[in-house]
Amino acid sequence: MKPTLVLIPGLLCDSLVWKHQLAAFADTHELLVPELSDYTSLEAMATALLAAAPAQFILAGHSLGGRIALEVVQQGAHRVSHLALMDTGVGPPSPNERASRMELVELGETSGLAAVAERWLPPMLHPTRRQDAAFMAALEAMVSGRSTASFRRQQEALLARPDARAVLAQVHCPTLVLTGREDEWSPPEQHEVIAAAIPGARLVIVPVAGHFAPLEQPAAVTQALQELLAR
Repeated sequence: MKPTLVLIPGLLCDSLVWKHQLAAFADTHELLVPELSDYTSLEAMATALLAAAPAQFILAGHSLGGRIALEVVQQGAHRVSHLALMDTGVGPPSPNERASRMELVELGETSGLAAVAERWLPPMLHPTRRQDAAFMAALEAMVSGRSTASFRRQQEALLARPDARAVLAQVHCPTLVLTGREDEWSPPEQHEVIAAAIPGARLVIVPVAGHFAPLEQPAAVTQALQELLAR
């Protein structure tokens, strides 16, 4: 029986973010990309994921997905055999975070998610990717294909997120902590702190990548996952 690899996308994202990893692990793993945008808290998202997943599984989360992954660990650590946290964070909301997040939600509700994609995506990416028309078009189509209602729910879940820093010491499975070197949203120094707090975690900083490392540098991310699974 193949092991199950669960890949959680981030805010406004779907399986496109994991496109290359899905192809790379298709022959060796059962693959699950959960749709969790119907829920308004990270706790509820994690509970739904655990209900749909097998008794034991490998777990990788990108951005918001990384925060959900840590909540999964808190609820069912014994079920996670390997963990990967990518381009993510663990702290509580900052004082001004609600205003900036709700501004994007309101932009989506008044002007459509294509307007959100136009504003939100470029700062997330390495400068070379911003000039790649085909790459940008795929990401813009992904964001535009989501719903404004699910976007609001995801943002509310992030604004109500718990401080997950205490959870890190509870992670006892082989763990990968990864981010793009040019990720301005979730920078390398943030991941250094996360990796240092997880016993035995491996830190990987991917060159020439921003916040969407699994899609910007798929070979490097897939290799890091393969090395994690060999542990």
